[in-house]
Amino acid sequence: MSETTVKLLCITYILLTITIMIVVFILMRSHNKKRYGEILDTLEREKNLILNANILSELSKVESMINSKDIENKYKEWKRRFDEIKSVDIPNLTDHLILIEDLFTTKKYKEIEPTLAKVELSIYHVKTKANYLLEEIKNLTLSEERNRETVTKLKGKYRNIINTYRENEENYRLIKKPIELQFETIDKLFSAFEIAMEKNSFSEVAKIIKALDDSINNLDIVIDEAPEIILLGARLVPKKMSDIGSLYGKMLKEGYNLDYLAIENNITEAEKKIADIFDRLNVLNLEDSSLELKTISTYFDSIYNDFDRERLAKKDFTELGNSIAAKTKKLYKIASNLNSKIGDIKRDYQIQDDSLRGLNILEVTIKGIMEDYDVIIENARSRNYAFSKLDRELQMLNSRLIKVENNLDSILRMINGYREDENRAKDQLEEIKTLLDQSKEKINSYKLPIIPKRYYVELSEATEAINDMIKELEKKPMVVDVLNTRVDTARDLTLKLYKTTNETVKTASMSEHAIVYGNRYRSTNPRVNQGLNKAEALFFKGNFKESLEDALNAINIVEPGIHGRLLKESKTEYNKNN
Repeated sequence: MSETTVKLLCITYILLTITIMIVVFILMRSHNKKRYGEILDTLEREKNLILNANILSELSKVESMINSKDIENKYKEWKRRFDEIKSVDIPNLTDHLILIEDLFTTKKYKEIEPTLAKVELSIYHVKTKANYLLEEIKNLTLSEERNRETVTKLKGKYRNIINTYRENEENYRLIKKPIELQFETIDKLFSAFEIAMEKNSFSEVAKIIKALDDSINNLDIVIDEAPEIILLGARLVPKKMSDIGSLYGKMLKEGYNLDYLAIENNITEAEKKIADIFDRLNVLNLEDSSLELKTISTYFDSIYNDFDRERLAKKDFTELGNSIAAKTKKLYKIASNLNSKIGDIKRDYQIQDDSLRGLNILEVTIKGIMEDYDVIIENARSRNYAFSKLDRELQMLNSRLIKVENNLDSILRMINGYREDENRAKDQLEEIKTLLDQSKEKINSYKLPIIPKRYYVELSEATEAINDMIKELEKKPMVVDVLNTRVDTARDLTLKLYKTTNETVKTASMSEHAIVYGNRYRSTNPRVNQGLNKAEALFFKGNFKESLEDALNAINIVEPGIHGRLLKESKTEYNKNN
């Protein structure tokens, strides 16, 4: 590529770049001109809308309403503020908008944005002044319509109140005069409202409407709540108070102490409170009256419950008192009797000292309970305390007595247990002896060739155990635990001997029966003869079980299955004989 060509390309590139920059600049300027033009148009439109025809129209209405110095002064002040907006604020906004246009024309773009912000804020400020002025003027021009609408609603409410009153006039007889005086006052306020409206005395009208609203709303509360207040305060609560007073006097005569209820003082305070409520009711002041009367009524309702609780407490006190009196005497007698016999008990039975250590304490404790009981009974006779309090004290005393009763019962069960164990041991001794005699009689009644050694060993053990049991029964003081062990040992060994005796005699009887039955086959069968000879030899040696097995096995040679039948016959014969 030649040097000339390179130069031409560079020049072309430079010219193209410059052309693009010029085009961009022209486009940006055109865009800014359009944007700022739209902004200026918007601001100009908002400025022109600030002073609308409504303000002038409303001011004209006020001018036609002037019939007092107050309205005239308001009109002059509003006209001055309107003229100020029109002659000062609007021209200032126009100057600011011209300034922005000049800045744009002279291309001072950096100054345009902050100036725009100031102008927007100024327009907003002037618009707010104009809107606030219009609102103030309308408050006056529209006040007649609003006031009449408000009073119309109040008249409707007032008519409903009067109708309710006339339909139920008997319910308001105690406050008839103040209610009707209030009616007269409200009627006068309605008349005063009409006069003030004719004079366009709007400040006076506002005061009258406020007075009407307060009076009618208060009267509405009176008409709604007064019947209940009158019913409660004049009839229901006084009747309850009278009833409570009568019951109170009657219960005092019956011996109840009711000082803690302070009935007389509370009735006096309630009467004062009711009188105050009716004093306020006569000036139609019902504040908290209903709540106060309901509280008083609820209080006297609770007094009925207190009276019932005292009656029930007296009944429980009497019943529990009689029970404690009888029980303490009984327990004290038992404890004293035990203490007097403790020496004999210790001689008869070996008892740990700590098992009987609490007996003396129990006797003293019972005596203390009896003394406390006497104090409580004396307080009841003297009417020093309410029965509800005395009943609680008696219940605590009864809890102490139950604890003493349980401890004493434990000691009695222990001593009676020793005696029962001793008596049971004596009864069982007779039974064991009888069992031993039966064993001896049975073994001797059956002519055994020889008595097994096992029988004599068990007889010796049983006899020795019975002798140990007899020695333990004769020991003083008796160790009951050891005695019970001796009883168990003697009984078990004697039963063991009795069982051995029965088994020995039974087995011997069955063996003898089998040998006798097998004798019929001796001559015909040598093997049977041999087996039976062996069985006889074992029988005379006292080996009755082995003898029975050999005899049955020998017979089974000639009579297969005879084993079971002979056993059954032998058992039947044995049972028949025994």
